[in-house]
Amino acid sequence: MTKNIVLATGNAGKVREIQAVLADYDIEVLPQSQFDIPEAIEDGLTFVENALIKARHASKLTGLPAIADDSGIEVDFLNGQPGIYSSRYAGENGDNVANNTKLLGALKDVAKEHRTARFQCVIVYLRHELDPTPIICQGTWEGHITESASGTQGFGYDPLFFIAAQNCTAAELESETKNQISHRGQALKEFVKAFSSQNNL
Repeated sequence: MTKNIVLATGNAGKVREIQAVLADYDIEVLPQSQFDIPEAIEDGLTFVENALIKARHASKLTGLPAIADDSGIEVDFLNGQPGIYSSRYAGENGDNVANNTKLLGALKDVAKEHRTARFQCVIVYLRHELDPTPIICQGTWEGHITESASGTQGFGYDPLFFIAAQNCTAAELESETKNQISHRGQALKEFVKAFSSQNNL
């Protein structure tokens, strides 16, 4: 029997990636946009707090179990910024071009060895709004920030995030490869294990 879960995001890129990873598991992921739900106010101070806020908000307004992802990029030279503010780093939420431009500006003339960074992703699953024991999973993806954008795949900071093992940016990876090795892919694999165990799949 297919299990309907609301996905607490309006980000089309995240929806695609999460649906792709969960496609083999009798799970129907329904983006919250289908329910005309307003965005939650993300006033937490960590990825975990913001993911919980979003999942609880979506579950409350739909009556369905909810998955939420909170993710961002941490740049060592910038003391971990933009971090939880990644999507609104340049001001307006979700303006990828402005965010990337601001990040490149902040790292202007910074040498490659000091441009280390990582993507972080936290996935939270709530069985219902008041679930006291949510599933919480995390994934981390190491890389460094390039000096210019490259690639047209992915979204967000992907065109600036270079992965040495792949010798390319995240935006130059095939989506199937990215879903296997990315921060979100790692967190989702952990989620599938925990979810399968909880639901005897």
